Parts: sequence; structure tokens; C-alpha cells
Amino acid sequence: MNGRNQNGFNLHRLPVELQEQLKPLYAWQNANCSHLEIDEIHQGDALELLPRIEPNSIALSVWSPPYFVGKEYEAHLDFNSWQALLSAVIARHFPIIAPGGFLAINIADILVFRDPEMPRIQADVVGRKRSSISREDVLRAMERHPDYNRYQLAKLLGCSEQTVDRRLNGNNIRGGKSEAQTRVKIVGGLVEQWALDAGFYTYDRRVWVKDPAWENSRWASLSYRAVDEFEYLYIFWKPGITKIDRNRLSAEEWKEWGSRGVWAFPSVRTNDDHEAKFPIELPSRAIRLLTDPGDVVLDCFMGSGTTAAAAIREGRRFVGIELDPEYVKLARRTTERQTQKLLESHSEYQTEIDTEKV
Repeated sequence: MNGRNQNGFNLHRLPVELQEQLKPLYAWQNANCSHLEIDEIHQGDALELLPRIEPNSIALSVWSPPYFVGKEYEAHLDFNSWQALLSAVIARHFPIIAPGGFLAINIADILVFRDPEMPRIQADVVGRKRSSISREDVLRAMERHPDYNRYQLAKLLGCSEQTVDRRLNGNNIRGGKSEAQTRVKIVGGLVEQWALDAGFYTYDRRVWVKDPAWENSRWASLSYRAVDEFEYLYIFWKPGITKIDRNRLSAEEWKEWGSRGVWAFPSVRTNDDHEAKFPIELPSRAIRLLTDPGDVVLDCFMGSGTTAAAAIREGRRFVGIELDPEYVKLARRTTERQTQKLLESHSEYQTEIDTEKV
């Protein structure tokens, strides 16, 4: 190898004590000689297709996995299989990320995580009670009429039998007391551990502030929990020499978002062709910050093609993987539109230059 692999990474630039330790990262071999084509959306399972990407060739992999929140495309996953999927996908990234390159995962905490072990205790939602009957009212009625059942007490008090049961036992007899309680599940620690197990190191994290989901959202609840209005971008590093070039951004861009831990921009307002789009601004910022023009960007859960469109817009190349054949078609249309838009923009720019020359 003479200290340099096929992708140009110079092993001898590393400290001597690290050369032997990190040599396998630079010399990674792929027995499969048929690598996935660049600038293409490939249909198939990420677990099967990731090993077919050329080793050490991806400058940045940026993607958003299933969130385990009940979307149609993740309905086949239980929590254990969801964890197994994400940990395996992360592990398969290590051979293909270039030394010094990055893996960026956009994910949110699970806001409605069903936990059978959590005590099922009915909250006393004072402002939303449909009946003014209190627990004390029910107890007084029972003292006066010890032989009354729940239905007779309800008739006496002018309320429903569910109200009587809620006031006495803190539950809802029409299913509430038999349903598992829900809580917030923090996923950052899980993702970090899967990345560490694969050989990556946590490099950074950004918070994306999106449009808040208000009371008509499925995530709203009669509790003190906050509305759903932010997600995370966790960034992991593969050991190697990382090029740091702040000139990838203007001074104003660096000040406004390049150096900031919180990014704020609107989410996609209409998910009419895909359940879970993220705005092009999200992958665009990661691509501009962490890669150079001509670098290869990967998205192994490509969906509607947003990451590929961002790569094209920023002058990078891309590899996309998507399981659903219909989404593959959608992603290809997205990349075709972005390419056409770029060509038209260049054409208009050239026309302006030609006009100035005249």
C-alpha cells in the first residue's frame, strides 16, 4: 500500500504510535468487487447493500432512520427489532466511511413509549374534568347508601359510572386501566452506544427546532409534557485526519448556524408523498459543514430523495439506498428535478455572463 490506500488517505501523516493501530481502517478490503454505483438511488435493504459500497469512500453519511413512532413503513418493527436494525446499520457504516469522515443521524426521542412496567395511575386533570363530582362527593354518597353499586351511585350523583370509578380508583374502566402507560424514551444514549460499538466516536450534536406539533397532534396529552418541536442530529467521527476548512461557509453563515448548537428552520408542511420528510436545509447544512465539493454523501434510508437533492445542490455526489420501490421512484424523480434545476441555473448564469461580454 506504501502508506496510501486507493482513496488517497496517507497513513504516514498519522503519528507513528497510531499508524499500526489505525492501519486496518485504511487497508479495509471488500471481497465484493461490484460496488454500488455513485449518483444513483439503489432499491434494497440497507443491511444487504451497505457492504457493497466501496470501502473508505463516503465522506458523510446523513440519514434519518425509522423513529419507532408508529409510521406505516415501520409497522413491522417491535422495539427490540428496531434497536437491532439501527445498531446493525450503524455497524455496517464503519468500513465504508472514509477515515476522518462522519456519520450524522437525525432522530428524535420516542415521545409516546409504552412501558408495561410503569404504574398505571390516572392523572387528576383538573381543568378538563367533564363532571364537577369529586372523590369526597362519591365517598359521602357511599356513606349514606352503603348498599348502592357504582351505577346507582352514578344516577344519584348525576354523573357516569366511569366518573364514579375514576374518582374512587383513579382509572378508566373502558380500557384505560388495562393499557400500558406511556413515557418519553431518550434515544441519544442508545445511538451513541451503537456508534461506539461500531468504532465511531461522538463528535458533535445539533438540535433542530422545527414547527411545533400542537394540541391536535397525536403526541399531545393531558399532562405537563412539552409539545413536539425539536429533533437531534448526532454526528459521529471515524478515526482519521479530518480536514477543517471554515471557508466552506461564509463568515455570516458560520456565525448564524455553522458554529451554533441549535438550528431553527421549518419542517416540511405537506407530507403528501412520503410520511416523514425532513427539510432539505437539514442535510444541506451537514453537507456544507462537513464535506467538500465532489465528496460522496450517503443516505441509506433515502425516502423521498431529500439528501440526494441536497448533495446535488451543494455540488457533491451521492449514493442512496431505499427499501420501498415506490419511494425509489419518488427519490429518482426528486434527483432529476434537482439536477434540471441546477442545469437551468447554470444556463441562466452563463447567459448573464455572455450578455455582459457583449
